[in-house]
Amino acid sequence: MDKKEKLEQEIAQILTEGEIEREDPQEAARKRLPHKQEVRIQTQTDPIVEETKKFRELAEEVDDRYDKYS
Repeated sequence: MDKKEKLEQEIAQILTEGEIEREDPQEAARKRLPHKQEVRIQTQTDPIVEETKKFRELAEEVDDRYDKYS
């Protein structure tokens, strides 16, 4: 028996020994369903707006097209 056959036998033995674990079909279906809950965090200020204000302090706009968003 060469090395390849010996490895194949060892792998087959490892894969076939022990009991096959079976999961309850209803439980498996429940786990596959998407979550219905959604986590939302309410903040006093918008972090994107705050970051945009910081960038505008550092740089000057070429034109005034974004002035209405400040």
